[in-house]
Amino acid sequence: MKIMIAYPPLKSNKGVPLLTQNRQFQWFNNPTYIFPIIPASAATLLDSKGYEVIWKDAIVEGLSEEEFLEFFIKEKVDLIALETKTPVVKLHWNWINKLKEINPYIKVVLMGDHVTALPEESFDNSLVDYVITGGDYDFSLLSICDYILGKIDYLKSGIYFKDENKVKNSGPLNLNKNDLDSLPFIDRELTRCSSYNIEYNIPARPFMYIMAGRDCPYGKCKFCAWPVLFPKFRARSVNNVLDEIGVLIEKYFIKEIFDDSGTFPGGEWLEEFCRGMIDRGYSKKIRFSCNMRFDFLSDEKLRLMKKAGFRLLKLGLESGNQDTLDRINKGIKIEQIVRGCKLIKKYNLIVHLTMIIGYPWESRVDAMNTLKLAKELMLRGDADILQSTVVIPYPGTPLHKEALERGWFRFDSKFYERYDMRETVLKTIDMSNEEVLGICHMIYTKIFWNPKYILRHLYKIRSFDDVKYTLRGVKAVLGHIKDFQ
Repeated sequence: MKIMIAYPPLKSNKGVPLLTQNRQFQWFNNPTYIFPIIPASAATLLDSKGYEVIWKDAIVEGLSEEEFLEFFIKEKVDLIALETKTPVVKLHWNWINKLKEINPYIKVVLMGDHVTALPEESFDNSLVDYVITGGDYDFSLLSICDYILGKIDYLKSGIYFKDENKVKNSGPLNLNKNDLDSLPFIDRELTRCSSYNIEYNIPARPFMYIMAGRDCPYGKCKFCAWPVLFPKFRARSVNNVLDEIGVLIEKYFIKEIFDDSGTFPGGEWLEEFCRGMIDRGYSKKIRFSCNMRFDFLSDEKLRLMKKAGFRLLKLGLESGNQDTLDRINKGIKIEQIVRGCKLIKKYNLIVHLTMIIGYPWESRVDAMNTLKLAKELMLRGDADILQSTVVIPYPGTPLHKEALERGWFRFDSKFYERYDMRETVLKTIDMSNEEVLGICHMIYTKIFWNPKYILRHLYKIRSFDDVKYTLRGVKAVLGHIKDFQ
């Protein structure tokens, strides 16, 4: 059985789609290609079980529709699996119908947070054969392939399919039986990992992604779609993660790792991981970065993380208003953000903040409070990098449910193609669509072009690699500015 895990071309004058391993979809003018860890794990698992697997990311490769279709026809695959998200799900429905027209016998699998929230919708709008709900694409895809070949009599839970023209499912989603440690380490050649490392890779600092947990141990933020995929957090064992890092060091000579778990595991797991990094000598060979929460950190933990080789922490600021932090169930206080940034900088770690503009209950004054807090942290040197997005109510999230109930949508909630961050989806108290985008734009122009910020970063340059890294950062900022114009 020949299987293709693919990202077909999604052409748009808005830019390049940031789809893979993505929590907040955007069209980017300066493309960011994030390595899709779980689809790559699916490809590796299937390959390890004897299936012939083809990895084809037409977005990264820059293929035209004609080139992708030519490749598809030539390969004669038996099954194709596509990861989708709300703003592009209609484009993927069109792709499914087109592929089925070329080969009516091919089996098509759709996966992602949108179809997890609304699994039956895709059967009404396309000729899809299977819809995977939940984020364990690897275990579920293997189950589908084994089921098709008659190796097993039943599908894993959470899979939707058609039987005699009726949509059925294999039972309520339950990911708890999937042992993450049982998965083989990702085959980086099979999944063409090097194609995704363009943004960060510098010859002296080769870089790769890993994922220690699925997906966030907190998992309560009202706007986040990933708890839809992962209703309960699960982490790999510390030794399993350390063993993978060892392989990446020895086989690929990497110097940088970013763990893309929604939030890196905390508590005793984090402490054991840090001690393992130190004891195995990895802390002297690589620099490690991850997503993190302010309330997971303490002086003692940060001291240990610094010793273990941590370089950058990506944290959610989300809003400069406590009322908003409470309403989105963020579980932190403004004071924790301010103190946390200072504490992280005490150990010379890089602070990357993410923030969101356009909450339906926020006024222009509230939005400017967020900008003010972010600007203060950045210009004081308590934060280094800032990323701004527009709030999007993805289906399946508590925010989407509340928006429907309260009539917050600016347009029909089924206009999924407009959930792409090029406009606001929700009304606000007193801001127009243009004002919300304008504040996102201001975040980059008022902070990153500030002479104080520029001088601080020029002072940090110590090598030619630092120069190249800084220039890439400048290019990214210019791209973000264009994204919100």
